Amino acid sequence: MRDRIVRGAAEVVFRLGVAGVSIERVRATSGVSRLQVARCFPAKEALIDAVVDFRIAAVLARQCSLLIGLRSLADLQEWADDVVELNGARGCPLGSLVSQLAEQSGPMRAKLDDAFQTWQSYLAAGLRRIQDHGELNAEADVAELATGIVAALQGGLILAQAARSEKPLRAALDLAVGRVVLAADMARPPAPADAQGPSRSGADVSPGPESGLTTVQPHVPRAARETSSPRPYPNG
Repeated sequence: MRDRIVRGAAEVVFRLGVAGVSIERVRATSGVSRLQVARCFPAKEALIDAVVDFRIAAVLARQCSLLIGLRSLADLQEWADDVVELNGARGCPLGSLVSQLAEQSGPMRAKLDDAFQTWQSYLAAGLRRIQDHGELNAEADVAELATGIVAALQGGLILAQAARSEKPLRAALDLAVGRVVLAADMARPPAPADAQGPSRSGADVSPGPESGLTTVQPHVPRAARETSSPRPYPNG
């Protein structure tokens, strides 16, 4: 029953914010009685704390499963595509909680900060594996890159939620992944002038119009790539 109440409260917080949490709304969402809510959580603060724990566990479990296999720049782009596909314009539960609770509760702010640090550590570990495979400059600061990616992601989620469009999120992640690609390019010896071709990251690197510089073509989202060639109808 406690789990049902926490899940119901988490949904109320996501839709209406922390201020919108009430026994009646939680009861209606979770399908339990007012008395049951009051017995499990005599104080609202205890319920909100349980919601924070629930959201942190869910987000970190999902990100761990997505990032544990990160070993190449192609994997990093795949992760970014997955994030856009999973979140779209819905926003981030953790980012939303930070904006509401950071100035109200020191312990909850610290708990959320620790969650973001853990998330960044998953990304940093993946970037380090890319580094070990020689696809990323050995001198690149993977912790700093991971922080920048998560920061860009959170900013993109806020703008996407406001715009009701995934485009700001896609733009933010393209810039963040592009920064890693630039660090990766530093790890490769310059190719002969007549052997320029697609980079190992999948980006189209071609001579710039002036001074011999290279131009990295913008990332093509997965949806566009998948619709670029016809697919057979599924069986049945």
